[in-house]
Amino acid sequence: MTSLSDAPVRHPVLPLAAAKALLRRPFLTLATIVAAAFVLGAIFAPWIVPWDPTHQDFAAMMSPPSADHWLGTDSYGKDLFSRIVWGSRYALTIGVCSVAIGAFGGLVIGLTAGLSGGVVAWALMRLVDSILALPALIMAIAFISILGQGPDKVILAVGVALIGPFSRVVRADVLQVKAQGFIEAARLTGISPLRIVVRHVLPNVAFPLFIQITLRVGEAILVSSSLSFLGIGVSPPEPDWGLMISEGRAFVSFAPWISGAPGAALSLLLISLSVVGDAVREKYDPKLQTAG
Repeated sequence: MTSLSDAPVRHPVLPLAAAKALLRRPFLTLATIVAAAFVLGAIFAPWIVPWDPTHQDFAAMMSPPSADHWLGTDSYGKDLFSRIVWGSRYALTIGVCSVAIGAFGGLVIGLTAGLSGGVVAWALMRLVDSILALPALIMAIAFISILGQGPDKVILAVGVALIGPFSRVVRADVLQVKAQGFIEAARLTGISPLRIVVRHVLPNVAFPLFIQITLRVGEAILVSSSLSFLGIGVSPPEPDWGLMISEGRAFVSFAPWISGAPGAALSLLLISLSVVGDAVREKYDPKLQTAG
C-alpha cells in the first residue's frame, strides 16, 4: 500500500501558470508583446523588410497602403513599413546607449557625492542641479549645437542630459545604505573602503539603478525623436521616426499615413516601454513594497 508521503506530488504546469498570470494583467501582457515585437524587428530588420529603407521609387510617391507597400510610401517613394522597422533599430539603439551613458555617469557622480560628503558632494550636486534645471530636450539641444548632428552625437547628447536624474537616485540610495549598521560593522572590522563599496554599497544601489534604466529608455527615445523632428538629430535619408514625422507634416491633409505611421509606431513603443517599466518598478522596487 502506498503511503501519502510516497504519493507523487502534482506541481502546476509552468506554461499554464504563466498564462494565468498574464491573463490577470492583459494590458501588461499586450505591452510586453508590443515591446518584444519592436525589439525583434530591430534585431532582424535586414531579413524582415521587403524594401531597402532608402530606396526611392518615384513612380510610387505618396502611395496609400497597398499589397506592395503595406503602410504606403512617403514623398520620395520610400516604403514606410521598411523605414519604420529600420527606424526601430535607430530608436532602441539610441535609447539604450544614451541611457547607458546617463546611468554610468550618474553612478559615478552619485557614488562620489554620496560617499565623500563635504565640499566635493556639494560641488557635484550643484552640477547635477544645473543639469536638472532644464528639461532633457533643451539640454540635448544645447549639446547637439556643440557636438553636431549624427546618431553618435545624439546618443552622447541625450546620455549627458540624463546624468542628472540618475545621479540623484544613486546618491539617495548611497546615503541610505551608508546609514545601515552593517556598513559601520564592516568599517570596524578593518575592511577597506574600496571593498565596502564593491561588496556592500554597489549591490544595494545596482537594482534601483536598473529600475530607473527601464523607466528612462522611453524618455531617451522621445528626446532623440524630438531632436530629429526639429531637424538637429539624425540626418536624412536615415529612417529615424522623428525625421519621418517631420517630413510628412506638409502632406498630412491628403497623405496622413506619411506622418501617421511613424507617429503610431513611436507612440506604441513609448506606451509599451512605460507600462513594462512601471510593472518592473511596482514588482521589485523595495520602496514601493515597504510603502505597500
